[in-house]
Amino acid sequence: MNDELKELYELASRALSCQAEFGHRELILEKSTLTHLSSIENAQPGETMVKTSSSIPKNDSKENLPVNETASKPIPDYGKIPPMETTTDLLTQSEDVSAPKYSDLESHREAICDCSKCPLGQTRTKFVYGVGNPRAKIMFIGEAPGRDEDMQGEPFVGRAGKLLDKIIAAIGFAREDVYIANILKCRPPNNRDPQPDEMNLCMPYLKEQIRLIKPQFICALGRIAVQGLLDTTAPLGSLRRKWHRFEGIPFLATYHPAALLRFAKYKRDTWEDMQVLMKEYERINNDDQ
Repeated sequence: MNDELKELYELASRALSCQAEFGHRELILEKSTLTHLSSIENAQPGETMVKTSSSIPKNDSKENLPVNETASKPIPDYGKIPPMETTTDLLTQSEDVSAPKYSDLESHREAICDCSKCPLGQTRTKFVYGVGNPRAKIMFIGEAPGRDEDMQGEPFVGRAGKLLDKIIAAIGFAREDVYIANILKCRPPNNRDPQPDEMNLCMPYLKEQIRLIKPQFICALGRIAVQGLLDTTAPLGSLRRKWHRFEGIPFLATYHPAALLRFAKYKRDTWEDMQVLMKEYERINNDDQ
């Protein structure tokens, strides 16, 4: 086995492991992918492979940020995706989105990390601002920190967070490539649902984060986060499978990783949501090239 084939084997093995952890029991490959794999298998030692450029996620921040290895590696084949509208219409719609008030995320975090606007400021252990690439093209948003996040001051670090890491890996990114935040920055007692007044007080913080990061896409995780962003009480099932907009950014709704830990049957639906997200990500970014 030559080095290139060995590298491909290792990448494919890792990608399939992620999808297996994510609940997949089958892998559907397009004909073009099979042809490409066949050409690699038959390549002579030292012969240069032709790589598919369309499946390489890129950051536009190479000059200022560490280059993550994952960003230069092929992402898995997404297989068949249920038909769904694209974000073209959303991207061409104008919306009056104000400019950020702060120069960067760190200055914003420092300005709000001692917040005591609601009682959660008195019971938190650590303020949980957000984590990831400040120039991420994809931003994941949950509802609120849990116990582990409250202890560590970082969103999605418990069991649900580890599953989110696998979801992110399964679509070809690392945690450091995307940005992860919650609507609430402080843990509600006993992990209860965030209250509407708490989300209203914290929402300006999230909006400023979005204005500073300027992601291409938002993925909202779970019913409460989706309902909070859309200011609706509609069930999550009716809000999936369609694109929405928040602060001028197209966003997609899917299940919270914690729900996937309790109800494995939602994993396939979530994977289909991720397929839609990545197909649209590639469509937009390939058009930009």
